[in-house]
Amino acid sequence: MSTHTHLDLNAITAAGWATRDDFTADEYAQAEAFYASMRAHDDRLLALRARASEMIREWTGREPRDVGSLGTRLNLETSDLDLGIGHPVDDRDHLVQVLAERTTFLGERKTSFSTTRLVFNFELDGVEVDLSALTEKDFAVACRMLDQIDETMTEEERICHLWVKHLLRSSGRIDDYARWKLNTYARFCPEFNWVPIPEKTSS
Repeated sequence: MSTHTHLDLNAITAAGWATRDDFTADEYAQAEAFYASMRAHDDRLLALRARASEMIREWTGREPRDVGSLGTRLNLETSDLDLGIGHPVDDRDHLVQVLAERTTFLGERKTSFSTTRLVFNFELDGVEVDLSALTEKDFAVACRMLDQIDETMTEEERICHLWVKHLLRSSGRIDDYARWKLNTYARFCPEFNWVPIPEKTSS
C-alpha cells in the first residue's frame, strides 16, 4: 500500500496521538482500508496465540495475557505476539531455569520506575513470541490498563493510530516507530515504561 501521506508526521509524533481531524477524507479512507486488511491476519494470529498461551500455562502454571498489538487490535501483518504473566519476584531464578530449554532469555527490562520484568522469546510456526514475566502487582495493573484500552479506545482511534504506525515503519523512521507503538500504553497507563526490546520492531 502507498505510503504517500498528507499528514504532518512530525507534529503527530510530537503530540503522541492522531485523530480523525488530522486526516483528509481520502487519506482516512485509505487508513480504513488498511486497518481492514490487517484484520484479515487476526484468525491465524489468534489461533497461534491460543497455542502459545497453552504452552506458557503448561510451562509456568500461570495464565498469560496478550500485552501486545494483537490484543489491542493495532497489529501489522508482520506483528509478533507479546504475552505477559504475573510471577513472584523471589521465584525468578526458578522461572529462568524452567524456561531455559524452551525459550531464549532476552534479559531483564524496566517496567516502571521501581520494577522490572523478565523477557523470553520463542518461535511458533514462524511467528516470534515474546513472553514477559512481570511482578504480580504490575501484571494486575497491566490487565486493568488493557481492559481500559479494550473498552474505551474507539475503532476510529485504532484506525488513525495504525495508519501512522504503518507510515512510520514504511518510511524507515524506526525510532519514531518504536516510540509510537508504545503511545497507546502510555496514554492509558503513564506509570508504565514499556521499553522496546532491542532490535524488535515488528509488532
